[in-house]
Amino acid sequence: MKKLLVTGGAGFIGGNFVYYMLENYPDIQLVCLDALTYAGNLETLKGAFKNPNFKFVKGDITDRKLVFELFEEEDFDCIVNFAAESHVDRSIEAPEVFLKTNILGTQVLLDACNKFGTERFHQVSTDEVYGDLPLDRPDLMFTEETPIHTSSPYSASKASADLLALAYNRTFGTPVTISRCSNNYGPYQFPEKLIPLMIANATHGKPLPVYGEGLNVRDWLYVEDHCRAIALIIEKGKIGEVYNIGGHNEKANIEVVKTIISVLGKDESLITYVKDRPGHDRRYAIDPAKIHAELGWLPQTKFDDGIERTIKWYMDNTSWWENIFNGKYKSYTAEMFE
Repeated sequence: MKKLLVTGGAGFIGGNFVYYMLENYPDIQLVCLDALTYAGNLETLKGAFKNPNFKFVKGDITDRKLVFELFEEEDFDCIVNFAAESHVDRSIEAPEVFLKTNILGTQVLLDACNKFGTERFHQVSTDEVYGDLPLDRPDLMFTEETPIHTSSPYSASKASADLLALAYNRTFGTPVTISRCSNNYGPYQFPEKLIPLMIANATHGKPLPVYGEGLNVRDWLYVEDHCRAIALIIEKGKIGEVYNIGGHNEKANIEVVKTIISVLGKDESLITYVKDRPGHDRRYAIDPAKIHAELGWLPQTKFDDGIERTIKWYMDNTSWWENIFNGKYKSYTAEMFE
């Protein structure tokens, strides 16, 4: 890889991936394309802007003219597509936004890869395309052969993008790989998601809203482990293949919330149970046997270690998430693009 395009790199996982690649591949030229919608935060990339091998472009992956001009100018070797609307609750409120970005945006990128002969297109997907698993069958896990069975407009849009990418591989020979990960956690996660929201609310003594009884189970993957897996896939993964990336850290939501409360020294009276959301998946669990067997990857971060590291980061960087709550992060973006 000489020149890499990372779409959605001002978001949570994309931003962490930018830092991972710049640190571990010092000779790489990295371009980040991000539309800077509500969850895109240029403050996340402050450190990257100091690196001469990093370049930022503000733009939407659905803008065909902009994307094609960027591909022609930069001659990318590899594309890693993180750009996506990703919050399930928002997809229930406004499905059309998810369909546009997650499906049509992916199509634009695939078309650009075909036109300009890009050597690798990697689609970052989610375990949510598989639907859910029963709580009383801990032996069951998602594999790459598990049928797609989506539960929300968000997961349906991601599954559609996956199928489109695989169809492009079969029809046009587009050099596609796909990864489907479990729930990520770590630095720079937008504080509408469970872990950063609980940290922020608990810090200020605010209620901690938990859906239903908090018994829904997720497999938690520390974001740096995820970044390492993607780097391996784009280097050594087989074209046309899907790789599941799991953390081997299954936790009920209420257990995660109580862990955060304990680490912060707060009281469980802050927990507030709220009405469950429609179509809430019960359990996710990924079997990463394929990526382990083929590429030698295994998660390195245990949840207890990762959650303490994550909480410490949020406590050491309170201005980052407070600027999101008070809207100042948007002012920073506006100043950058005046």
